[in-house]
Amino acid sequence: MKKQLWVILSLASVALLLSGCTEFKEPISKESTGFWNEFIVWPLVSVIKYFAEMLGSYAWGIIIVTIIIRLAILPLMIKQTKSSKKMQEIQPKLKELQKKYASKDAQTQQQYQKEMMQLMSESGVNPLAGCLPVIIQMPILIGFYHAISRMNATPAFDLGNFFIFPLADPAPALAITAGLMQFLVLRTGPAMDNPQMKIMMYIMPFMIIGFGIALPAALSLYWVIGNIISIMQNLFIYKPWEKNKTQPAQNGGAKK
Repeated sequence: MKKQLWVILSLASVALLLSGCTEFKEPISKESTGFWNEFIVWPLVSVIKYFAEMLGSYAWGIIIVTIIIRLAILPLMIKQTKSSKKMQEIQPKLKELQKKYASKDAQTQQQYQKEMMQLMSESGVNPLAGCLPVIIQMPILIGFYHAISRMNATPAFDLGNFFIFPLADPAPALAITAGLMQFLVLRTGPAMDNPQMKIMMYIMPFMIIGFGIALPAALSLYWVIGNIISIMQNLFIYKPWEKNKTQPAQNGGAKK
């Protein structure tokens, strides 16, 4: 069932991406037709334009829209963080199950999967909670890229600058800032307690820097603002400083 869900989600994401790829350098307006234009790109352009006119620059328009988007998905992000904390808490029990059902035969592994899912259900852990915010953000992120690119191709829009960075052009310094802040997001979050997620701590920042160097600075600005919100969220929910305080005591207890 999970594999089928992932296949459907993957196909939907690819279809959504390809539906707008052929027009990403074309002008955009409210007369633009097609699902991607009417329900993703133009609504983003309209909201950015609305706040830009209200606040005096497209940089502030992008910042406000980013904050609105992140606040809208904040409940999912909080659920993701709490689920990650609970997953870490049940790691000792999961390891016990792995030892108990170490045999690789189909019947043993089926029983292991059954008890593992039961343990997760009783502990309130949702395995898909960590993926849902990413799935929701993907069309928004792609839509942002298309919106910025197509606004840049439309004479009626002049994106202007964010301080010294032209929003329509790549800005390596802003991209590096976004990557460093992504590292802080992972450093203050549950990735620190998960060996598998630690890999993301070193891969994700470089990916963001790579994309940011190649894509318009407006997208890097979106990442910077979004990561600021994520860091605040992690500090509020995950409280990494408490872990740092308790870790020495736990290590000391283990030595005794």
